[in-house]
Parts: sequence; C-alpha cells; structure tokens
Amino acid sequence: MIVSEPNAQHRKPENMTKRIAFLASDAPVAQTARAALIGRYGNAAPRDADIIVALGGDGHMLRTLHNTQHLPAPVYGMNRGTIGFLMNEYNEADLLERLEEAELEIINPLSMRAMDQAGQMHEALAINEVSLLRAGPQAARLKISVDDRVRLAELVCDGALVATPAGSTAYNYSAHGPILPIGSDVLALTAIAAFRPRRWRGALLPKTAKVRFDVVDPDKRPVMADADSISISDIDWVEIRSEPSIGHRILFDPGHGLEERLISEQFT
Repeated sequence: MIVSEPNAQHRKPENMTKRIAFLASDAPVAQTARAALIGRYGNAAPRDADIIVALGGDGHMLRTLHNTQHLPAPVYGMNRGTIGFLMNEYNEADLLERLEEAELEIINPLSMRAMDQAGQMHEALAINEVSLLRAGPQAARLKISVDDRVRLAELVCDGALVATPAGSTAYNYSAHGPILPIGSDVLALTAIAAFRPRRWRGALLPKTAKVRFDVVDPDKRPVMADADSISISDIDWVEIRSEPSIGHRILFDPGHGLEERLISEQFT
C-alpha cells in the first residue's frame, strides 16, 4: 500500500550523479542482471549511492524501500521478477539516460501497531497494505472503529485490510476493493470474503483516519496481521494509520509512473 505526497509526482531528482548501488533479489535472473550491470556501470555501497537500482519483482522492491528508507537515494526498480507494478522495464544499454530522465514520486507507508494475546506490542510499516486474516478454520469476527468511533460492531469474514492508493492494485484489488487515484488523500478499507454483513465491501476513508480492528472471540477465532509480509499471530487488536513522516522516493520512466499504471490497470 502507498500514498503520494501532494505535488510530489513527476518531480525529477536534483543533482543526479552516476553513483549507483545495484541490489538484486535471490532469483538467478536478477543476480545475472546485477552482475552485468555492475560490469558496465560499477557499483557503490547504498549509503554512498545517489541512486539505488532494485532488480527483481515487486516483493524485492518493497523490501528495498523498507531497508533503504533511512537513506537519501531514490530507488529505481527494473523488473527481473514475476510481478513488476512498481518496476520499470529491464534494459542494460541505456540505464544512465533513463535515470537522468526518470520522474520522482514520494510515497508514504502505513504504520501498524498490533497487540497480541500475550500482551506484546508489535509495530511495523507497510507500503502496500495492512491485512488481518483468519488463522483457523472458522471465520474471523472483527469490530471496526475509525477515529475512536465504532463503525461496524461485527464483521464476520475471512479478513479485512487497509490499503494505500498505489497498494490498492495489489491484495485490495484481488479482494474486490477499489483502485484509488494516486493523488487522492484516501485509504481503502476492504473486507475479504465478508459473510456478515454479507454485501459489505468496505469503505473509503480520509488519509488522516486511524483505523482500529478489535478481534472478537480470539481464542475460538484466531486472527493474524500482516504488514508487507511481516506477520503477527494471535492478534487482540490492530491500529493502522498513514505515516506522513516517512517518504519513500521511487523513480519511474517518463509516462510510466504510478498514476498512469493505476489508470491502465482498470482497463486490462
């Protein structure tokens, strides 16, 4: 899940230089690409780089963004994986020219605070979405509050999630949630296989909203929470909100940024 900062789209990074750090997933095709690119362009340590190039799929891109969020270098992804919504096309020959022309988008993650049944607090960030999923044979029972006001006393379901605009094309879309325009200051709250209310599909919430899920009858109906593949078991409650203090900097080829991809996704 991902939220663009206002006026952040289509800016170009300033003072672009050629110090590049190449980070690849473990997939052989990504490792082969990394070796070829290092042979052509050299390689800098991420802390010294002006640009970080991520080679892999969207999963590797998310990990790279999380691992480098403390660094000033933007991340430019090239697809060497199975899914590449956050990635640019792979090409070795014209990388420097593409980096010079790339457009910058700044996106905010979600923050998750989750209390487990043992009383331990867990915190994590999610670029795409935070999801709650049943962890047993019976459907989950969730109470949903928005900004400390109970909005749905009981949702019986396989789960529910909160997604950002760019993350809205991932799990959220598969769960029949809406695709959100990248410039919109909203979050998608989407039910996963809702049983009661049977026809409830979710809600659109302001970006500033704090969403809380309380697990009803957690001993009989255990629930897990997941934030970009960081999973917490036996959840008691979860709070989710946008985190404007953190901005992930992503580079896209001109005309192929998140706004265009979100629109195109709706016509495929």
